[in-house]
Amino acid sequence: MVALLALLALSGAIPAAELVQKPFQGVTWITRSEAQPREIHMQIVLVDLRAPGIRLKLTAPGGALETVRRTTLEFLRQEHAQIAVNAHFFLPFPSPGPDALLVGFAASEGIVYSGFETPEQSYAIVRDAPALNIGPTNLAGIVHRDPAFADGKHVTEDTPLWTAVAGSAQIITEGVKTIPFYADATHPGGLLTPGGPGGYSNSKSWYGALNARTAIGLTHDGRTLLLFTVDAHGGSVGMSVGEVADLLIKDYGVFNALNLDGGGSTTLAMENPATHAAEIRNVSSDNPAGRAVGSNLAIFAVAAKN
Repeated sequence: MVALLALLALSGAIPAAELVQKPFQGVTWITRSEAQPREIHMQIVLVDLRAPGIRLKLTAPGGALETVRRTTLEFLRQEHAQIAVNAHFFLPFPSPGPDALLVGFAASEGIVYSGFETPEQSYAIVRDAPALNIGPTNLAGIVHRDPAFADGKHVTEDTPLWTAVAGSAQIITEGVKTIPFYADATHPGGLLTPGGPGGYSNSKSWYGALNARTAIGLTHDGRTLLLFTVDAHGGSVGMSVGEVADLLIKDYGVFNALNLDGGGSTTLAMENPATHAAEIRNVSSDNPAGRAVGSNLAIFAVAAKN
């Protein structure tokens, strides 16, 4: 990871308006702000999956549906983890109840409890959206639905399923930006359905709106996991999903990436390495404590060496 950052610095890809910290072994935390093309505030976490002590965990199944909603900060504290970020889209929303159904494939500690699916929000989330899986030995990669199984809980790849998260779509595929299109006369194979509450189409894409965003990605060698958030509150205007993909490819060498739940769900929480207090590192668009969401991804790491 150090070599990756050095290469980026030498190439001039890393901008000056950022703070780079190494709060835990194998973890690089970047706080980045840009003034052009608009004011945006970002949090980027790079995790060396081969570093000592690195472990991941997704929200476990529970409750009356699939999971019990927790804020990302609550999940960080509950798991005694060092980093946590919001993950899946979920239903029902809005809802005063604690129980949630995750949209898409999910596995926690080897238990697959949510399958690939055709989502209700087909104006934003593609059918059988690929998932990112981190195996029990931290080998990571993108996995896809095996159509031979009706339950949607099997993948075509020969890999152990352990910690798996899905989003709305794969936005970077083998180093290329892959924002989905809407099905219309020009794009008959489009993966999205025009319409929805915003009247979305290829001329007004859900993916083109400026909003708070959360993304997760991998470098080409599968060794470095990247977590990304950008705010649409507290002076930050947000980004389109295409802008996120461009930035991750150009500045951080991301080879495959997924767009996760965003807007008011976008939250990055982290343990303060000095005080061990759990803190939200971004500015939530929902409320200061963050939204209670259907799933969160926790990363466990050991203290940085002095």
